[in-house]
Amino acid sequence: MRAVLAMLNVPTLWTVFVVNFLALGLIWAYVTRSYPKFAAARFWMASSFVGAAGAMTALIRLFVTSPVPLLLGAAGVMAASCFAAMGIQRFYDRPVSWRIMIAAQCLSLAGVVFFMIGFEHMQLRMLSYTMGQGLPLLLALHLLLLPPEGRVSPGARLSGIVILSIIGLLLVRTVGNLLGYDFSAVAGGQNHAVMVLGLLFLSMTLNFGFLLMAMDRLRGEVADLALLDDLTGVANRRHLLQRLSEECARSERSGEPFSLLVIDLDGFKTINDTHGHAAGDECLRHFTLMAQTRLRPGDMLARTGGDEFCIVLPSSSLREAAAIARRVLEVCRQDAAACTAKEIPIAISIGVAEWDRGIGQFPDRLIAHADHALYAAKKNGKNDFAVYDPAPPLAPEPISPAEGKRTFA
Repeated sequence: MRAVLAMLNVPTLWTVFVVNFLALGLIWAYVTRSYPKFAAARFWMASSFVGAAGAMTALIRLFVTSPVPLLLGAAGVMAASCFAAMGIQRFYDRPVSWRIMIAAQCLSLAGVVFFMIGFEHMQLRMLSYTMGQGLPLLLALHLLLLPPEGRVSPGARLSGIVILSIIGLLLVRTVGNLLGYDFSAVAGGQNHAVMVLGLLFLSMTLNFGFLLMAMDRLRGEVADLALLDDLTGVANRRHLLQRLSEECARSERSGEPFSLLVIDLDGFKTINDTHGHAAGDECLRHFTLMAQTRLRPGDMLARTGGDEFCIVLPSSSLREAAAIARRVLEVCRQDAAACTAKEIPIAISIGVAEWDRGIGQFPDRLIAHADHALYAAKKNGKNDFAVYDPAPPLAPEPISPAEGKRTFA
């Protein structure tokens, strides 16, 4: 029993608190330096260092009689909770509510000062302190348990559970104080030691939850990069094939068709040979920007290699796909007409195809149909589009060039 009491020695626990949070702060500092765009890491780093400073100040309080170290320590611990909550907000791309956090902390600290110096009342002082610690975390809790994207990661789930545990422990401390069990640092003793030990364990576990959240986010970003084209930022061929497989399976189940556009930049080799590869790359980037302005939410533009692009049009008939192709073609024509002598006009050819039962779950068949239409568009003079019609009329009526569409067998 004496050994257990020795383990719960308050100065020892506060020392462990300081050392652990300094270590966590160094870890977050390394994450911040390695991933400078990961803004949440800066707040979690600040939370660890400020928490360590607050614990160190509270530790000094055990050896002096002045209330100043205790007040500074309380301010540091409350500020650490604020930074942790703001890190959660930044993790989910929410604006950081500095004014609300500062106002809440000032009110809580003012309550601690008043009920310690102005009007001595331990229960109300601890209630003010508890509000300063728990309220910021409580305000950010919904982001962890009900994230905007709808999927709760393992790290977010762990962090949410830990925050609920911290709030529960703070409520136990508040109720205990009201019932006459003094958990304050002024009284010290085993009640305070048990509380410090519990908060130390939960605070460390919360940071591990944050680390899991960071790992999950970074892993997701790496996975996304594997599905994006480096030059244009749109989907790459791998992502296209995944999406086409999903759409084929969905259409086979529901019978609802979808369509595919295959696009090729006309004369792209000449652009590279005449103006250089840097100019060619700029043309590719410019085309993706123009094409995206004519797409609908849910449509997917992908670069499949070189100057070749594809556009997946979910829940779209051949007629609707032809309308999208015409819109993309027209924006390129308008841009080319507005080019000055120093600018490079971009012309494109488009092949349009629609999923049918014969394609089934084989996206390569749909790509082949759209490619067949693309070749027809190029054969008809380029800077145009054509649709794939597996069963054209026996005597098709001629279509005027103004409509910008060709059908073929």
